[in-house]
Amino acid sequence: MDCATPRAVRPVTIGRVRDQLARRTLQLVNVPSVSREEAELADIVAAEVPLALRHREGSTLLFEAPRTGKPLVLLAGHLDTVPPQENIPGRLEDGVVHGLGAADMKAGLAVMVELARWAHEEAAPPAVDLAFLFFPREELPAAESAVPPFLASGLVDDAQLVVVLEPTANAIQAGCLGHLAATVVFEGRSGHSARPWLADNAIHRAVRALGPVASLPPRDVELSGLVFREVLSVTEIRGGIATNVVPDRVEARLSYRYAPDRTPAEAEAELARIVGPEGRLEELGNSPPARVVVDTPLARALREAGAFAVEPKQAWTPVAEFSAHGLDALNLGPGDPRYAHARDEQVDAASLERTFRALQRFALGSV
Repeated sequence: MDCATPRAVRPVTIGRVRDQLARRTLQLVNVPSVSREEAELADIVAAEVPLALRHREGSTLLFEAPRTGKPLVLLAGHLDTVPPQENIPGRLEDGVVHGLGAADMKAGLAVMVELARWAHEEAAPPAVDLAFLFFPREELPAAESAVPPFLASGLVDDAQLVVVLEPTANAIQAGCLGHLAATVVFEGRSGHSARPWLADNAIHRAVRALGPVASLPPRDVELSGLVFREVLSVTEIRGGIATNVVPDRVEARLSYRYAPDRTPAEAEAELARIVGPEGRLEELGNSPPARVVVDTPLARALREAGAFAVEPKQAWTPVAEFSAHGLDALNLGPGDPRYAHARDEQVDAASLERTFRALQRFALGSV
């Protein structure tokens, strides 16, 4: 077992790839980087990646390998984690890295760092040009994302594929659901619970309106052979002040994960239709879905490089932000989503090596 906190890790050498990737992941895990506190980790990444730093703004870093005129592929990953759950510092035990962010997504960051170091030393001509984007604040609401301001710079407008190394358990996850978060407010008139006919019970209004939400079946949408499941959930509800008072106000929080065949405006209209006139919708945020990218030459080459399965992304990820900017983007990472944000967050070294080796083959065109 290794509980040390390494700060410098030697470049990858033949026969040591798996161990090196595990130790790099542990190094990154042991640097706290809860959202908005990513500066130290950004400094360490800047020191460890030997490629040209083309752009830095705060904790957003863009590195580029020398350009050869080949198609540009951008590898991207977020530096931040959710708050700790007594799971930092991490540990490396029996080929598994345990600790905060191990799966989501310091495993992906470790692959990016080591691939950048390999690209710096590799003499063979590449099949694609590589760039590496590290960014903060992904675990916060999309309104705080660092990705759209970076994309506005135009620095990667020529990228022909973006690979976001979010945890996918080494499957290519194409597209992603949109996410509309909203509060629905039900207003009535308060009164004494002994004479409810003199009041207008907001909870009863909420029950009538939310009944259809509770009974709404998932909506399956097939795009490019992948089935996305659109779902609507009530995730919070607040109302009432005392057992003998008929309440005049109830608020319910809704989470609408909508399929990529809807626009954000269409999703808003559909949610209003489902809720009906009993409640008043107050939007909290609407993150658009991502286009499904599976059949382009680069996406096919990446799939073949790792013999990866292709799945729909049944969630929202930053691929949507790249997609909205007009870039082809997909998810592929070594972490397993079942461990993301968990107290026992972990990633195994074999998964790290699989992602790394596949991206090497993809970069060299040796599928």
